[in-house]
Amino acid sequence: MAKKPMTKGEIVDHFAEKFGVTKKLAGQIIDEYAALVYKEAKNDFTLPGIGKMVVVKREAREGRNPSTGQKIKIPAKQVLKFRVAKACSDAVLK
Repeated sequence: MAKKPMTKGEIVDHFAEKFGVTKKLAGQIIDEYAALVYKEAKNDFTLPGIGKMVVVKREAREGRNPSTGQKIKIPAKQVLKFRVAKACSDAVLK
């Protein structure tokens, strides 16, 4: 059976214990880090050793309505993607 992903509370607990700070401070640091990622992701944001958040422009394209099969136009848009660093991929997939 697969292990469940860590919750934010478990991450906060881990950092508080690891660095000898209060849980409140550890939570604030995590929240501020997330806010920084959101703010800077437009310009590509690198999480050292983990990966990179990048904005990708998708061109307009033609699709199909799955229930009717009718052709529809899908407009161009920007999407946010995460590209995993090679070091992270190597460490996790070994």
